Amino acid sequence: MAFNTGLSGLRAASVDLDVTGNNIANASTVGFKGSKVQFGDLYASGFLSGGTNPIGDGVRVQDVKQSFGQGNISFTDNGLDMAISGDGFFILNNNGEIRYSRAGQFGIDKDGFVTNNQNMRVQGFTADDDGNLSGIRGDLQIETDNLAPRRTTNLRSDLNLDSRQSVLESRVVDFQTVSMGDLTVDDVFRIAYSDGTNSPDITIPAGSTARDAAGIINQQRGLSASATTAVTLGQEFSITDLEDALAAGDTEFRIELDGQNVPISLSGVSSLQGLVDAINASSATSLSASLVDGGSDIRIIDNRGSNVGISFASTDAGVNQPLEVFQGDVNIQSDRTVQDILPAGASSEIADAFAGGDLRITNSFNPLDQRTYNHATSTTIFDSLGNSHELTQFFVKNPSPGNGIGVSEWSVYLQIDGELVAGTDTSPYTARFNEDGTLQSINGDPNGEIVITDWIPKDPNGEPNGADGPPLPGEEVVTPIPEPPTTSAFVVDLGNTTQYGANFGVNDQRQNGYSTGRLSGLDVSDQGVIFARYTNGQSKSLGQVALASFNNTNGLSPVGETTWVETFESGQPIIGAPDTGTLGSIKASSVEESNVDLSAELVNLIIAQRNYQANAKTIETSDAVTQTIINLR
Repeated sequence: MAFNTGLSGLRAASVDLDVTGNNIANASTVGFKGSKVQFGDLYASGFLSGGTNPIGDGVRVQDVKQSFGQGNISFTDNGLDMAISGDGFFILNNNGEIRYSRAGQFGIDKDGFVTNNQNMRVQGFTADDDGNLSGIRGDLQIETDNLAPRRTTNLRSDLNLDSRQSVLESRVVDFQTVSMGDLTVDDVFRIAYSDGTNSPDITIPAGSTARDAAGIINQQRGLSASATTAVTLGQEFSITDLEDALAAGDTEFRIELDGQNVPISLSGVSSLQGLVDAINASSATSLSASLVDGGSDIRIIDNRGSNVGISFASTDAGVNQPLEVFQGDVNIQSDRTVQDILPAGASSEIADAFAGGDLRITNSFNPLDQRTYNHATSTTIFDSLGNSHELTQFFVKNPSPGNGIGVSEWSVYLQIDGELVAGTDTSPYTARFNEDGTLQSINGDPNGEIVITDWIPKDPNGEPNGADGPPLPGEEVVTPIPEPPTTSAFVVDLGNTTQYGANFGVNDQRQNGYSTGRLSGLDVSDQGVIFARYTNGQSKSLGQVALASFNNTNGLSPVGETTWVETFESGQPIIGAPDTGTLGSIKASSVEESNVDLSAELVNLIIAQRNYQANAKTIETSDAVTQTIINLR
C-alpha cells in the first residue's frame, strides 16, 4: 500500500511540476493566465459505507484551475494593440470557429480585416458609410479608400460683437444749392437733431453774401457749408463786345469783390485767353478764370462766395458795360446728427434746400477698407467637389433705431472668395440685439439664420469650377438643408451671437463640410471604437470592438494560442460593448501581460521538487522494509 501511496504522490508532484513549468514558460506571453493544481486525498470506501480502514490511499489531481486575474497593462507603439482593463474577452473568428482571448496584439491583413497574430479576425459592431455604429456583429474591417468630400450646408458662428464700438458709417445730406439772390428777406430756420433736441432759431440776413451765409451755417452743430460765386461772361455780357474792346487796345476791365476793387493789368492783353491769364495773375487769390464752351466764353469763380462785380469799357471800341454785381451760392451738408431743417417763419430757403437734398454715404462699406467695418471673421467652407473657399463675415455697427434705448443694430455682410453673396452687395442683413445683449433677430428671423442661395463656386480664375451651383429660380430652400444636398445653398447660423461690452471674439465657429482625405492613422477609444483619421482633419468611426463575458469563466476550455472556447460549464457568452455593464474598458496601444508571478512560481517549483523527492523517499523506504522481510529465512 505504501508503494501506491508514494506513486500517487509522485504523479501529483509531477503534474505540479508540469503546471508550474508551464506558468514559468509563459511568464512573458501576452494575455496568458496562470494555472494552479488542486489536489485531493484518497481513501478506500465501500458501497454505502466509509470502510473500516481509515488509512489514506494517497493523493490525486482534482483540477488544474486557471487564474483569470488582471495582468499588468504595458504600452506599445502599435495603435491597434488593445488591452482589456476589467472583465471580458476579445471575440475571434477562426475560420468560422469562435474563440475568446485576452491577448490584444492586433494588426491588419491584406484585405483590411483586423486580426491577431494567428490571422483570426476580431469581431465587433460594424459602422455604416456615415460612421454610425450599428448593433450588427461581424468581422471588423478597416476601409483604406479616400474619404469622399462633403459640401458645407451649415456654418454656425458663436461670437460677440463689442457694444462699445462706435458707428463708423457717415451719412450726409447734400442740400440743393442755396442762391443768395433768393434771400430777399431774412431766412430764419432751426435744426432738429436725431437725439430729439432742437437748435435756437438761426437767421441769415437778407442781402448776405454767400461767404457770410456759409460762415453762419458753419457755426451750427451738424452742418457744414462752402460758398462760391461763378460768373460766365458769355451769358452775362456780350463776349463779342469784350473781344472788340480788347482788340481796340484802350480797354478798362474791372472786378470788385464785396465792393473792393481788384487790380487787373491789361498790358499787352488783346484776346480772351490773355484776359484769363491776367485775372489768374491778379492779387485776388480766391479768383480763378478759364475759357469754356470751346474757348468762346470766360468763366470767373470766387471760391469764397464774395459778391463779384464786373464791368468793362473801351473808348476806341465804343463799348461801355456798366458794373453788374453777382451773388454767390451756398452748398450745405449735414451729418447723421441732423434729422431735419425746419423753417422758423413762413418759409425758409435753407429748409427747402434740405428737403430737396440727396442722401449719400461718405464712407460706405468696402471690404477692402477696414475703416468701413467694425469686425470681421473668416472661415473655410467647401463645395460639392471638396474645393475650399473662404467665407468672411463683416459686421458694421448702425445707429440705434431706438435712439440708443432698448435695441442695438448691426449690418451683416457676407463675402465668399472676394465676392459679396446673399444679396449683401446691395442690401446687408440687419442684426438687432435686445437690451441684455442677446440676439433679437436677423432681418426679422428670431433664429438668426441667413440662407445663402446665390453662391456660384468658382476657381482661382473666377470661373465656375463645375461644382453644384445655386438653386433654380423659384426653387424653395428649406432649413436645415436636407440630405443629400443638391445645390450650393447653405445656412449661416448666427443665433448664438451676442452684443456685450467686451472685446470682439469668436467663441466657436463650426461648419460641416470638408475636402477629400486619405487615411492617415487609427485611434481606439476606451469604448473600443476604432476611428480613422484622415489628412483633411476629419475622423470617422469604422466599428467597435465587441467583448464577451461568461457566468463561469473557469468553465472555458483553453485550446492554445492564448485562446479559449465556450463549453457547457462556462455557459453562453454575454456580448456587449466595452465599458458597459460588467465589461471592462479598452486601453489602446497597450497589451495585457501574463498574470504569472514569476517569484511565486519559482518558490512553487522548489516545493514541487521537495514533494517529488519526499514521495520517492516513501517508495524507497517501503522497498527497504520489503527487502528486510524477503531476507527473513
